[in-house]
Amino acid sequence: MSHDFDKNVFVNCPFDDDFRQLLLGVVFTIFYFGYKPRLSLERADSAENRIDKITDLIKESKFGIHDLSRLVSTAKGEVYRMNMPFELGIDYGCKKLKGGKWKEKKILIL
Repeated sequence: MSHDFDKNVFVNCPFDDDFRQLLLGVVFTIFYFGYKPRLSLERADSAENRIDKITDLIKESKFGIHDLSRLVSTAKGEVYRMNMPFELGIDYGCKKLKGGKWKEKKILIL
C-alpha cells in the first residue's frame, strides 16, 4: 500500500491489447514527472473484493485519470462498459464528500 497521497495518480482505463500503447504512454508520463501510477492491476489478490481495491487506490491518490472513451459497445450484442464511469463517480464522490485532503483531488476525464 502506498501512502504518498500527493504523488499518487489513479489510472482508470481499459486494460486490453487495443489500449496497451496508450496505457504505456500514460504510465511513462506519470513516472517521468515524478508521480506514481496506481492501477488496479498492481494488486493481484483474487480473494480481495475488486470494488474495495479500487476504492483504496482512489483514497490513496490525489490525482485521477479516467478514460471514458470506450464506454459504448462497438459490436452487436456487446455490453456497455459501465465500470469505468462508476469508478469515476467513486473518485468524484471521494473529492466532494470525504473532506480533508481529499477535497484537493484533481480529476482528468478523457
